Amino acid sequence: MKASRLLSILTILQARGRVTAQTLSDECEVSLRTIYRDIDALSLAGIPVYSERGSEGGYRLLDGYRTQLNGLSAAEADTLFLTGLPGPAADLGLGAVMAAAQNKLLAALPEAIRQNAEQYQNRFHLDAPAWFSEAEHPAHLPEIANAIRDQRQIEILYRSWKAEKCRCVSPLGIVLKSGTWYLAGTIEGAVRTYRISRILKLKTLEATFERPEKFHLASYWNENTRRLEEELHPTKVVVRLSPYGNKLFEALVPPYVRTSAVYDQQPDDAGWLRATIQTGSIRQTCVDLMRFGCDIEVLEPEELRTAMREEAQKLVKLYGAEPSDPAQQQPANHKHHFAHQNTNDHTLPSRKK
Repeated sequence: MKASRLLSILTILQARGRVTAQTLSDECEVSLRTIYRDIDALSLAGIPVYSERGSEGGYRLLDGYRTQLNGLSAAEADTLFLTGLPGPAADLGLGAVMAAAQNKLLAALPEAIRQNAEQYQNRFHLDAPAWFSEAEHPAHLPEIANAIRDQRQIEILYRSWKAEKCRCVSPLGIVLKSGTWYLAGTIEGAVRTYRISRILKLKTLEATFERPEKFHLASYWNENTRRLEEELHPTKVVVRLSPYGNKLFEALVPPYVRTSAVYDQQPDDAGWLRATIQTGSIRQTCVDLMRFGCDIEVLEPEELRTAMREEAQKLVKLYGAEPSDPAQQQPANHKHHFAHQNTNDHTLPSRKK
């Protein structure tokens, strides 16, 4: 364990330059005292690591010192090839570069480890887009990636929901979410998110910019996503779910609604559960919950309960008479047609008779 930790500390210092003892402690999941002993061990082994005092101090390697990448375990080599995403890399204009890097890494590995790594590529595959949707391939993606790398500002013509606007953006990073590409960039010091497929025109400018020191793309994205989900689900709704409705709940509602649900501990005598959920607008929530049929009852708010009742009355009126379009009327011997069709039971559980 110690040898592996010392190698981890060495590679972190080599990759990042100056690193604080607290950062090393957090990433290696050991105490500060252990980190201090490890730094002493590296120094005794002849590694030119030294400390810098002050509020921005930390440990760093002597300028120009480099160590060769070796000592990879079989598992470490395997997981490196799990990070390869051929489709997204090609969209970014880096497909050939990534393939060349993987070939060089394979050539540097021992034969036994090389065979395992090659097998991983054939046994694991990431399909980023969600079901029944296609991945986007924005035309401006490679140019944006180059601007991020070179820290060059870009001028974009962006089509939002309301209008087309021209923006000067300092691009900070790119995120691929469910097959959709997003750009995080600053405008007048504020970080904003743009869907890259909605960028109609783009021009890379000569002007450069300085990245905010404390900006971390993954942290920004997670916080921005959480805030957006909260803004899109402002309505607190209390419902009752039948046993079958509770199963439908897992399949039909969005992840945020599902994970934010708070259940009563025990079902009632009929097996129904009471739950409090966070949803969107009253209109959208009514449409979403109508899919449950009679396996859900809205208790609060009264506005949503009224909307559900009015929608149900419209359905009774619509289906209480013959079809208004004679062409839609089916022959009598076809009235049970749908009962004989195959159904897909991979997503929704079947109701017990």
